[in-house]
Amino acid sequence: MEKRILLEKRGRDANQIKELNLDNCRSTSIEGLTDEFTALEKLSLINVGLTSLKSFPKLASLKKLELSDNRISNGLNHLLTSPKLTSLNLSGNKIKDFDELKPLASLEKLEILDLFNNEVTSVENYRNNVFQLIPSLKFLDGFDKDDNEAPSDEDDEINGDGGDDDESDDDEEGAEEEEFDDEEDDDEPGLKDVYNEDLEEDNSDWNEEGEDDDDDIDSDEDADETAEKVDDGDAEVESPARGKKRKHEGEEGD
Repeated sequence: MEKRILLEKRGRDANQIKELNLDNCRSTSIEGLTDEFTALEKLSLINVGLTSLKSFPKLASLKKLELSDNRISNGLNHLLTSPKLTSLNLSGNKIKDFDELKPLASLEKLEILDLFNNEVTSVENYRNNVFQLIPSLKFLDGFDKDDNEAPSDEDDEINGDGGDDDESDDDEEGAEEEEFDDEEDDDEPGLKDVYNEDLEEDNSDWNEEGEDDDDDIDSDEDADETAEKVDDGDAEVESPARGKKRKHEGEEGD
């Protein structure tokens, strides 16, 4: 257990550690865990093989203690050095009668107690007797006095302050997205504007091409008309050279 504690400390001072997990490190008694862990709030010693709590240290800040699946049958008075203890799990141990539970009555802040798989749970009026023994107790083996189930840790997280923070964060994100969308709508032209611009460009291109085609057609027609006039002129008007030739022929004939 001492080596495991050294490993879990990871170079930190004992008075800086708030949570310590020593599950499955085999030992029949507490070793290496000292009063120096003054800030420790959560301690887990599940399936260690403990038979005694004789060497349990004074942990003034301890609130939650996990001791399930060990072989503890007595010595719960050693836990009284942790007066702030609110949750204690002793399920899967060897506690047989109420006398072994009596020291827990002095833990004035103890609200949650688990004794599953202990012989004491088979004793007549077990639940009523335990609730009477520990006035501060709210939940025994997962249920209150009226057999209402205790809320799970997950439910606490969902219903706690963290849930409100998540909702506010979602609202802020939604507002930012909406604002971003509005900015995009203001900066960018609408579909109608884009469509009209494209349509105007297409029409202008068509008009320019159309005018060019008309000019080409008109020039071609003018050329044809000019050719026709030239042909007709050749038929009606003689060139000066031909007139002179005919004049000479007339003179010779005379």
